Amino acid sequence: MVSSRTALLGALGVDNAGSGLFLPVALLYVTRDVGLPLTVAGTVVAAGTVAGLAVPPLAGHLGDRVGPRRVVVAAELLQVLGAVTYLAARGVAAVAAAAVLLAAGQQLFYSTLFALISDVAGDGPKDRPFAVAAMVRSACFGAGGLAAAGLLSLAGPAAYRIAVAVDAGSFAVCALLLALLVRTPGPPRRAAAAGAPARLRSDRPFLALIVITGLVALPVDFFLSGISVYLLEELRAPPWLPGAVLAVATGLNSAGATAALWFTRRLRRTTAMGLGAALYVAWCAAGLAALAVPAGWRPAEMLAATVVMAAAGLLFQARVNALAEAVAPAAARGRYLAAFQYAFTVPGVLAPAVVALFPVAVWLPWVLVGTAAGLAVLGLRVLAGHLPAAALRPGPHVVAEAAAVRG
Repeated sequence: MVSSRTALLGALGVDNAGSGLFLPVALLYVTRDVGLPLTVAGTVVAAGTVAGLAVPPLAGHLGDRVGPRRVVVAAELLQVLGAVTYLAARGVAAVAAAAVLLAAGQQLFYSTLFALISDVAGDGPKDRPFAVAAMVRSACFGAGGLAAAGLLSLAGPAAYRIAVAVDAGSFAVCALLLALLVRTPGPPRRAAAAGAPARLRSDRPFLALIVITGLVALPVDFFLSGISVYLLEELRAPPWLPGAVLAVATGLNSAGATAALWFTRRLRRTTAMGLGAALYVAWCAAGLAALAVPAGWRPAEMLAATVVMAAAGLLFQARVNALAEAVAPAAARGRYLAAFQYAFTVPGVLAPAVVALFPVAVWLPWVLVGTAAGLAVLGLRVLAGHLPAAALRPGPHVVAEAAAVRG
């Protein structure tokens, strides 16, 4: 009998493999298969992403009321509908509808995913369950990206529709695995107290954690949105370098999460996160310094900088979701963790605008992103004094588990 933990990891792997296959070709599908101009396609897809920002409050309410597993299953089915709508799209209206459905499903998914992982993991600190899930998701997303590259080279124009169809199938399989094989202990969580939304709005330490996490998430989204632009347009780097940089980042993130737990096992969660934020500042400095490096050495310098960036992400991500889960009150955990997703969705919306500043001044995006990470370092030092001591330490369970992984 497959355990709930194994089934959950398998479902998340299938979901991310499909997304890794489709997301790299999403705009290409809309422009080359549907036939929309690039400017229109980009605007419509971005508008759909913005529309998804309205979902987390509803997701949090539903997660507290019926349990996160049901909400995640519903999120997968909503994304199936979005992908199928993409397949049927032949104009702006249909593409807009598909983008909204996919964005809403994605926000519903991420807003309740960590509550579901927490339920399946059971009692105790959640650092290791979150880290293992992140490793599986990153590895499968990378595999999907490699599959996309192979599909484009082998299937030609048909590759775009194949990618969308496979993505729809991956969402459906994920929903099926979650519905049939994943069980959470106890009855569905009842609705939180009526004052829970007001409690969240007045919980200044948790709101500060959202803002600080958003400051650190901005470098990640800037990397995903802008590193190819910087390498090819500003540095005039060889065309293979963006793919190599993404491969290095994906590989380290896929393999290093549990190692990051071990290396930070004696640190407070906020301290480990602060080290990660400081490394993001160093990555920004290295990225900007590449302008002064001789052209022949720039690929090596940027690959080394990517290792620093990946280490920053491992240190920060190994603790941040576990800290949010530990701080959230049990009766309103769904609402809290759903609200916490704004720390990742808002930077995702802002990052393309930061990338667009390269033509204004090539140094400006790096300075803005580095400043955001630097402010996060300072903010974490202050925030640590306002969080419960039990939430700052991962606890003996995580130390023992991380040591076992290293052993």
